[in-house]
Amino acid sequence: MYEHQEYVSVFLELLTLEADVRAGFDMSLVVPSDPATTKLIHRVAPMFFGHIQPDWGLPKFMKRAVLESSPYLEDDRLVIKCEVTVVRQPQVEETSPDFEVQVPPSDLYDNLGKLLESGEEADVIFKVKRESFSAHKIVLAMRSPVFKVELYGPMSDKRTGRITVKDMQPAVFKALLQFIYTDSLPSMLDLCDNDQKEMVKHLLVAADKYAMERLKLICEGILCRSLDVDSVATTLALADQHHCGNLKNACVQFILTANRMDAVLASKGYTHLKRSCPSVIVDIFERATKSRKIL
Repeated sequence: MYEHQEYVSVFLELLTLEADVRAGFDMSLVVPSDPATTKLIHRVAPMFFGHIQPDWGLPKFMKRAVLESSPYLEDDRLVIKCEVTVVRQPQVEETSPDFEVQVPPSDLYDNLGKLLESGEEADVIFKVKRESFSAHKIVLAMRSPVFKVELYGPMSDKRTGRITVKDMQPAVFKALLQFIYTDSLPSMLDLCDNDQKEMVKHLLVAADKYAMERLKLICEGILCRSLDVDSVATTLALADQHHCGNLKNACVQFILTANRMDAVLASKGYTHLKRSCPSVIVDIFERATKSRKIL
């Protein structure tokens, strides 16, 4: 369907062509020898599938070089997990089966991604530590209300096209820009599990800073699926500080399930949690007390 020497492409196709649905989907890679080990690569917003446009996908799902050196390719075998969410079933006007127009997949995000890479017509430069990133004000303002105020509001500095970003690492800001332009996260296969979690945590903080709720929810979802005893306390502190209700509830539930309380109390992250978010500790113990009463 789509061939590219540098990238691997993935598409989702509706086989029942007489149906018309609107669906979004998550694409995750699975380690063939360990099906429980998965990694979310792309989340695609709801699209229309039907007899006019039966398939949607990602022409640049992942670079071949990155995939070939990853643990997800074993013996020339690749396993992709696709979780589909049907939003609604719209009413579509019937068309004659004798006349159909083949519409190619949307390349909007691909084009925006190329615009970011090329820096063509960029009108603002962000200085992050020792690195600089070129971008387009109108795109940033469209995606983030905070950027909109910063770039076009009454306090914006019209005389300069340079902005310094503090308290953020260059790799995190680069990933933030990629999401702004392409609505997808960068591949993190070159990072170990702990580094992947740290990157997602930093992205969550960035999403909160720039009021990007969709990115924030995506980061929450990833962290909810990767909780462990050693890091759950620090993740809970993060969730409380940045008002992530779903992640906070997931952390508390994780701690209270399967007798993990003692192990969490012995972790290094618990000391940080107790110092920075004492109200959360009270919440945990109140929930634990209620659970015992129910039992």
